Amino acid sequence: MPTVTHQGRLNAEGFRFAIIASRWNDFITGRLVEGALDGLDRLGAAEDDVELYKVPGSFEIPLLALKVAESRKFDAVICVGTVIRGQTPHFEYIAGEVTKGIAQAGMQTGVPVIYGIVTADTLEQAIDRAGAKQGNKGFEAAMTAVELVNLYQEVFKKDEGKRTRGRGVAETRRK
Repeated sequence: MPTVTHQGRLNAEGFRFAIIASRWNDFITGRLVEGALDGLDRLGAAEDDVELYKVPGSFEIPLLALKVAESRKFDAVICVGTVIRGQTPHFEYIAGEVTKGIAQAGMQTGVPVIYGIVTADTLEQAIDRAGAKQGNKGFEAAMTAVELVNLYQEVFKKDEGKRTRGRGVAETRRK
């Protein structure tokens, strides 16, 4: 029996994106930001439709993600940062809370809040995930954001019957 499948397209035109990036481990996180910006650019996002916010560390990302998503100015929020395991339990606390906080921001607002945080056991692993051997997690987060905003647009258009291309998901919610 055939199944109806809904899947977002990879077209960023007409959507607005926020990128929230940690300054901690900036030599890695900066590469994640570059990857996210590259991905959005390749998929047609206008330069004026992307805003970058920088916070001190990954722990500060979830609250700003929540506030930015609540503003309804963006169709998706892309969170990028780097947490590298050390010799204390600090890594588990930070990585766990950041992950939960990012998920909660999306759940509380209905805006896609994308997890692009690199959690690594070593500096080498983090570098590999920021564009070396294992791709760029910032680029992947941008792809996820674009796919989801398109999928949400399709779902809202079907549900509301009045959705038009170029009005972001966030703008439709405000009406």
